[in-house]
Amino acid sequence: MTDVPDERITRRKPFAGPPAGQYLSGRGSLLTLLDGVTHGGHRPVGRGFRDAVRLHRLAGSDLACHLIIDAQDGLITLVTPAEAEPTRDTVTYWEVTGTPPTGDDPLDALTVRLAAAYGQPWLLRFHLDDIGSAAGRAAELADPAARVSTRDEVLTAGDYLAAYVVEWTLHHLDLIAHLPHVPGPPPEGLARTRETLESIAGTPLPTALSDTDALLLGTGRRLPTDAERAELGELATRLPFVLG
Repeated sequence: MTDVPDERITRRKPFAGPPAGQYLSGRGSLLTLLDGVTHGGHRPVGRGFRDAVRLHRLAGSDLACHLIIDAQDGLITLVTPAEAEPTRDTVTYWEVTGTPPTGDDPLDALTVRLAAAYGQPWLLRFHLDDIGSAAGRAAELADPAARVSTRDEVLTAGDYLAAYVVEWTLHHLDLIAHLPHVPGPPPEGLARTRETLESIAGTPLPTALSDTDALLLGTGRRLPTDAERAELGELATRLPFVLG
C-alpha cells in the first residue's frame, strides 16, 4: 500500500463494471492459461511453464503458487468484516516503488519453496482452482459497499476486488511473457488496470499505447522504444510504477 494523497480517492472517476465479475473473469482466464502451459495438467511441462515470467525472478510454477496465496488472501479478506471507515481504496491499496522486485524478499523465497513442494504443475493448477473457486464465490456474495480488513487497513469489498483485478491482470501478463501465441487478460481487466495505473501516476498514459503496452511500460515489465519514450514525454522519467 502507498500513501497516495487522500484527494485522489475523490478525484478519480468511478470504475466501470462490477468488480466481482471482473475478478471472476480474471481468475477464469488465468486457470485457462495454466491449463495450456501445463499441457493438459498431468503430462510433463515444457520450458514455457518454467520461463513464463516477465517481472519477477520466479519460475512460472512459483508465480502460480503466488496466485494461490493471493486467492487465499482474497477468501480471508472477504470474510473479515470491518466497522471502521475505509483507510484505502483501489488506488491507495498499493505500495508503489520505482524498483522492480529482486526475488530476495522472504515471501518470494517462501513461495519458491512452496511451489517446489507441489512437485507437479497440475497440482498447482488444481489448488488454484479449488481455493480460487471459494474466493470467487465469496466475491459473488460480497456487498461491494461492505467494509473489509486486510493488512491492518480497511477498504470496501468492491475496492478490494478491483485491486485484485489489477493483480490478476498483471500476473497474467507475466505468465505469457514468453508465450506470444497465448491470449492475454480479459479486455475489461486490462482497462481497469490501466485506469488504476493512471490514477497512481496522476496523469493519463498516451492514448497511442494499447492497454497491454501501457501496463508493460508503466509497471517496468519492459523498456520503452525510442518512439514510445517520445510519446511518453516527461512521464518516461518517472517510470516504472512498481505495484506491491
